[in-house]
Amino acid sequence: MSKLFRTKKIDAVAHQPADEVHGGMSLNRVLTVKDLTFLGIAAVIGAGIFSTIGSAAFHGGPGVAVLFVITAVTCGFSALCYAEFASRVPVSGSAYTYAYVSFGELVAWIIGWALILEYAIGNIVVAISWSSYFNNLLQGLNIHLPFWLTTSPATAREAYDAVQAQLATGAGLTPHMQAITEGWNTAPTLFGGRFFMNLPAFFIVAFITALAYIGMKESKKSANAMVVFKIAVIIFVIVIGFFYVNTDNWNPFMPNGFTGVLQGVSAVFYAYIGFDAISTTAEECKNPQRDLPRGMMYALLICTVLYILIALVLTGMVHYSELKVDDPLAFVFDRLGLRWIGYIISISAVVATTSVLLVFQLGQPRIWMTMSRDGLLPGRFARIHPRYKTPAFATIITGVLVGVPSLFLPSSIMTDLTSIGTLFAFVLVCLGVLLLPRLREAGSGKFRLPYINGRFLIPALVILFIFLFRERAVAAFTHLQDESHQEVLFAVFLLIAVGLSALSFIRQYSLIPVLGALSCLYLMIEIPVMSWFWFFVWMGVGLAFYFLYGYRKSKLADPS
Repeated sequence: MSKLFRTKKIDAVAHQPADEVHGGMSLNRVLTVKDLTFLGIAAVIGAGIFSTIGSAAFHGGPGVAVLFVITAVTCGFSALCYAEFASRVPVSGSAYTYAYVSFGELVAWIIGWALILEYAIGNIVVAISWSSYFNNLLQGLNIHLPFWLTTSPATAREAYDAVQAQLATGAGLTPHMQAITEGWNTAPTLFGGRFFMNLPAFFIVAFITALAYIGMKESKKSANAMVVFKIAVIIFVIVIGFFYVNTDNWNPFMPNGFTGVLQGVSAVFYAYIGFDAISTTAEECKNPQRDLPRGMMYALLICTVLYILIALVLTGMVHYSELKVDDPLAFVFDRLGLRWIGYIISISAVVATTSVLLVFQLGQPRIWMTMSRDGLLPGRFARIHPRYKTPAFATIITGVLVGVPSLFLPSSIMTDLTSIGTLFAFVLVCLGVLLLPRLREAGSGKFRLPYINGRFLIPALVILFIFLFRERAVAAFTHLQDESHQEVLFAVFLLIAVGLSALSFIRQYSLIPVLGALSCLYLMIEIPVMSWFWFFVWMGVGLAFYFLYGYRKSKLADPS
């Protein structure tokens, strides 16, 4: 059993020579703190600010700005823990490597497998969103791609069935319904059924994969340019929108109370996914121990300020009840007769999602590269291209894994899995910091997580939380057999919280990592149970691969 939790030493990981880990090839160290900050912004500001913010504002009203602060604080706890790991273990691999030095090999494998959900599977969602924005942009230019080339089979069937249901009620045929019907009827047939695929999504993945393949220098230049453009557009939207704000729309600030604000948790958290991706580029940083922590925190702070301002402007321009739309930013300006600004926003949405795709396509191959050089994946995943200095094979496999499913799968089944994988990584990184030896001296350029003794604070906060949610807690434990599966998850969360508070009292754990872990765990229990089922199926496949291959091939395995 102990072999499953064999750990790597921090010094051994941080000083492993290039000829041992990459077959004599090293990655290009070209990233500065500015580049890392831009990569973080590139990953975070994407579909969230252009689409999911509308759903969150519909439920929470102007008070959704408070939710952005709460979520930023939650992510900030995790970011601080990432920062200490990045400073002390300045190698590629992100949460996978951090778990390896703190929890051991089995947990490291599990988190590495879960990160595929955040980066590779999550990018399928981003690619599909990009296709939607791009198609809308083309339609604004009066360019219309065939319906069967821009949608997945399941999405097309759902749309067609919805039209038929509407027609059965005697409703008239709207132009939108007519377009769907004609698109269905004109689609080619294959094996007796209608054939659909999302070709733009595949093409953008192929383009981004090629960019990630040819080098980090080219990728960072592209990411920096896209970040400058989309930040300029967002600031422009904030400034112009400010002159159309009607402060009456901010009253009441929380129309559905704090409960309504919390209904937007998943949408708002999705807007923050990606800030941790820059930790995968540690071996391409000029000074990772100094710059990675700074880049991560700068990116999180800048994005939070922009999110809060956008939320306030958005809910001030129109009433919050009108914002349950797919493209809220473009919608509010169209609503006020400023269609030309909506067109600029559509261009920015395409650029924003492109930058997210790029950062995630950079991140996933570097995690596989690190797992490969540890022996847990075949050696080809760790090979560095002699000319481009990138993990070439891993980059191509990532492109295939993202590009092919984006042709045929709907995004709805991927979003929750992405959130689970991300939060799972956050929890383990926060708890992993607690297992690291206490850093007595920060050293040159090293980041040190502020130590705040949680012996009394953590139990007090857990008791306060239970008091505030006492009705739900009583219901979860006294009528557990009658409650929904979501309440079962809530009961499990309370047991974990009480356990962590007891350990904090005994071992005097630091406040920030424990709060980070508990905050992320709470967000996890709000994800639908069906998504948890598929998450465990995914984990089962990963564990099967580990025991059939990784356990025996690991560099830490007993040679005998």
